[in-house]
Amino acid sequence: MISIYTTCKDKKEARQIADILLKKRLIACANFFPVESRYWWKGKIAGGKEYGLLMKGKGRIKEIIKEIEKNHSYEVPGISIERVKVSPKTSKWIKKEAK
Repeated sequence: MISIYTTCKDKKEARQIADILLKKRLIACANFFPVESRYWWKGKIAGGKEYGLLMKGKGRIKEIIKEIEKNHSYEVPGISIERVKVSPKTSKWIKKEAK
């Protein structure tokens, strides 16, 4: 199983990206939540309020990255993907929902 994380400019964008990935069955679920971020951008420390988007899937990493980048407003969306262990019931559910 994989865990995918990115941040979005607002809740609407987080929801839109999640819905696109859900409809394409690239993920089984998504959680989004307000975060405050600090980061380097174009030689300066920048930051602001964003929405974190945490998703669960089973693979198809290249397709997930492509869809996030295609539908994201950021010039360089930060996308983190990790292989994770999940409980057997969660694994079964993700396998069923993310094709």
